[in-house]
Amino acid sequence: MLRTLVGAFDRAAASIACALVVALLGCVTLGVVTRAFGEPLIWTDEGSRFLMVWLAVFGWLLASRKRIHVRIRYFQALLPAISQRGLEVAFQLALVGLGALIAGFGVALVARNRDLEATSLPISMAWMYVPMVLAGIVTLLQAAHEVVESLRGRGPAATAAPAETEVE
Repeated sequence: MLRTLVGAFDRAAASIACALVVALLGCVTLGVVTRAFGEPLIWTDEGSRFLMVWLAVFGWLLASRKRIHVRIRYFQALLPAISQRGLEVAFQLALVGLGALIAGFGVALVARNRDLEATSLPISMAWMYVPMVLAGIVTLLQAAHEVVESLRGRGPAATAAPAETEVE
């Protein structure tokens, strides 16, 4: 059941990211074209800004979920296996804390900006910060899962040879 929900979340996040890319491309193109004709649509700049924030967060979510974010484990690979696992758990616990901070501060930013309207769009500025709450929650949950997997011995082992640099 949980795997089905996680799989559905991953597919939804990928679909939303694709839609955001198309919307961002359309918004920027519309801004460029209307400027070329001397009748710029002022809202395209602010709309692009909102879309870019949302797209960046969904890219972060996808990279975290698929474990394709950049991570160099050169020095971790120099340690004995038990130390590698301990370092991995410590790193993931730090990410749990980071996710909690991001979500908490995101909630505060949404609350503070709830009654402020965007300059050229009829929407609340809170929408600029809503994706940070989602990013914090997903980061926290993903890192907590990684802690459990590392403690079970199923986490990503830092197996790169010291002479190599692994990019994950």
